[in-house]
Amino acid sequence: MSHGSRPERVGDLIRSELGLQLTRHVRDPGVRHVTVTHVRMSKDLQQARVFYTGPEDDTGRRDTARALRRAKPFLKRQLGRRLQLRHVPELRFEHDDTVAQQDRMAHLFDQIAQEPPVNTESSEPDP
Repeated sequence: MSHGSRPERVGDLIRSELGLQLTRHVRDPGVRHVTVTHVRMSKDLQQARVFYTGPEDDTGRRDTARALRRAKPFLKRQLGRRLQLRHVPELRFEHDDTVAQQDRMAHLFDQIAQEPPVNTESSEPDP
């Protein structure tokens, strides 16, 4: 029995293969600190949205995006060789902001927890 839909399974395969290729075979220093977090495939398996984390500063993000664009043809060739797919999907890289959003939410919850409770009871009786 298979687990998940075909686009999800193919996305997981592509995620693991891209992670391997980026860490072992891509020599561009712009992708040194990139981690592929998730790959979302289109239903027809023609396009792959590759979500990644990396440097959080603007310059680092820009450099990483450029490095991934430069590495895209190599990565696509490697996917074609290593995965047995009829068609290698078009790769679209997108920075994954979920970790930063989770940190921001945790910080907000910490701030709320540290605030003194608001007294909702009034000292004057209702008429």
